[in-house]
Amino acid sequence: MEDYNKVIESLGVRYIKAKNLVLHQPFTVRNSYDVGNNLILLHKGHLTFGEEQLVVEEGEMLFIPGGRPTRVSYGVDTKNRLISNDDLISNKDKFFHSNDSLDLIGDAPESHSFVSFEAKVFDSVNFFASLDVPAFLISGQPKLANLVIKVVEESMQDLPGRERLINIYTENIVVEVVRYVLRNNMFVEQLATNSTYFKDPRLIDLFNYIKENLGGDLSNKVLSGVANVSEDYVGQYFKMLTNINPQDYIEYQRMERAVFLLRTTKKSIRDIGKEVGYKDTAYFCRRFKMMFGIPAGKMRRRESAMNI
Repeated sequence: MEDYNKVIESLGVRYIKAKNLVLHQPFTVRNSYDVGNNLILLHKGHLTFGEEQLVVEEGEMLFIPGGRPTRVSYGVDTKNRLISNDDLISNKDKFFHSNDSLDLIGDAPESHSFVSFEAKVFDSVNFFASLDVPAFLISGQPKLANLVIKVVEESMQDLPGRERLINIYTENIVVEVVRYVLRNNMFVEQLATNSTYFKDPRLIDLFNYIKENLGGDLSNKVLSGVANVSEDYVGQYFKMLTNINPQDYIEYQRMERAVFLLRTTKKSIRDIGKEVGYKDTAYFCRRFKMMFGIPAGKMRRRESAMNI
């Protein structure tokens, strides 16, 4: 348990967005995707997920780890309306509207609330993405459900201390999700691996170096010098501890940074590509669309589907 405490203490949590959404028409998105983690609380209506179309009951929550494409169905009779994540982002107003009234949260027949957030170990690697686990159901957790509602309520109001309370509640959400996973013995092997490798100082040095040098040379030769291991071994070493090869991890970090810049700056796509390590803009755009299923320009113009 002490190892898990250390992992939790190392997590840097960042709130992204929260909303209460009401469904206009039923549909299935075959590859719902977001960089942030999303916790969805179903108030009323019908929600299923995964290829098996597992049911989320009213009052239960669906947790979708960041970076994990997931099939999600909203409402009933969705078979004839199968869309992509790109379709949903382009036409989000056809499917949802945002409720901005505190008194109406949870009242609509087909409605849910969600909180989107980052949770990074040593402010470098996405904790839930590193577990490589699918979306999963959370049930029987009224405390966690109440935290989701509190974040949504605070996000609707312009009150003193709003951001501080949102950050506190979001951190509580992360802790409660991790506790739920531990209590129910979920993903035991992945958690055991994480608690081990996150204590390795050489790996921490690599995480930090990659984070600070996303636009530079991150070849295995450079990484071997940071970790003080041979160039031939550094890839094997990294994959042994993280279950992912270093170049795949680097690309994910670069793309995640690109998404942040697209959403928060007016820099050109060419400049953003260069800033995150891609000299060839066309190649950057191809890799971006391959990873997120949406062109970089469209990501800039619209928020992700889960952040309506």
